[in-house]
Amino acid sequence: MPLEFLSALVGSRVAFFLIVGFHTAVLSGLLGFCPAFFIWLERKVSARIQDRLGPTRVGGRFGWAQSLADGIKLIQKEDLAPAASDRAMFQIAPYIVVAAAFSSLMVLPFARGVVAVPSELGAFLILAILSPGVVGVVLAGYASGSKWSLFGAMREAAQMVSYEIPLALAMLVPLLTVGSLDFMQVVELQAGFAGTQWLVFANPFNFLALIVFLTVSLASVKRAPFDLAEAESELVAGFLTEYSGIRWSYFFLAEYTHMFTVSAIAVLLFLGGWWTGLGIETWLDPVGPRDGWSVVNVLFAFLGLGVFLLKCSVLVMLQMLIRWTLPRLRIDQVMTTCLKYLLPISCVLLLGAATWPLVLASLTGRTTLIGPPLGDAIKRPVSQLRAKLKPDVKVVV
Repeated sequence: MPLEFLSALVGSRVAFFLIVGFHTAVLSGLLGFCPAFFIWLERKVSARIQDRLGPTRVGGRFGWAQSLADGIKLIQKEDLAPAASDRAMFQIAPYIVVAAAFSSLMVLPFARGVVAVPSELGAFLILAILSPGVVGVVLAGYASGSKWSLFGAMREAAQMVSYEIPLALAMLVPLLTVGSLDFMQVVELQAGFAGTQWLVFANPFNFLALIVFLTVSLASVKRAPFDLAEAESELVAGFLTEYSGIRWSYFFLAEYTHMFTVSAIAVLLFLGGWWTGLGIETWLDPVGPRDGWSVVNVLFAFLGLGVFLLKCSVLVMLQMLIRWTLPRLRIDQVMTTCLKYLLPISCVLLLGAATWPLVLASLTGRTTLIGPPLGDAIKRPVSQLRAKLKPDVKVVV
């Protein structure tokens, strides 16, 4: 709709670049705001756990400008590189990590119709986008010319590559329940009163998959108790040892953005997305077209955006509470937890989610125990595919 309106005013080519520039500016602002807010929040949360006050001076009573002051301080520091390092690779590594974090925000829907790049394969794309982040970490450790950095990079590479498998399998459990890889469609199917349509309650396998996903996501974002790549008692600061100033901050910019991203994925796939679960959206949910610029659609989008960000912030705070509560594992325990426990558990959950609706339908005639049946959700992508194919092509269900 905005593209068509702008195309009529300034032409299709200029309108395209204006829309791309607007989306880039919004996501860049989010990329900067999330770390600034969550760093301040973690300082407050960790201080309360340790019976301290946290930031109180910069920015007034609550120290809200502490993150801004830290950013200004890091920009002013000298950008150093070790003499034994590969300077070009050493300098480009932080940008690869930040690019992966920024790109993951493009396919995340923040509310109905509020997404930079809508895609029917959004869940698949976000896994593919997050993967190159490990390349930047390995490059940073290798190019630093330091054994501490190299050991930390190898640890991080082994951890991230291993934990990507149970992460993907845990995501497949709710996706298999609804039969779609489109985040928009997955969330729309979770609309209902009291959260009964949230996929976390669709079957017991989805509930357990959420627990596995939250556990694995801690390792994927290098958070304690899985932060062995930065174990100061063994590796100084791991792959970050030789970095200083603004380039050092880029890694933490990506880390806090990844914390938000994995929390957003959990909210979209398990916790109802932008639906409150209280049924208050039914007063604003438009009866007519949902992709226009009517007042009802705009109000619904703002309400959904607020609900979505609140849910994501709660999960990010949960990651902070875990970090400042549990002790760090050893590297062998980290790999054992993944390969011997989380990977088999996620495989069993995926198998259970595939057989659950068949067994339940044969016993009760329903595909779910709570809320309206989700059986139509499995047929919907097939019907859409059938409409796009040629008439002489048949789709076998």
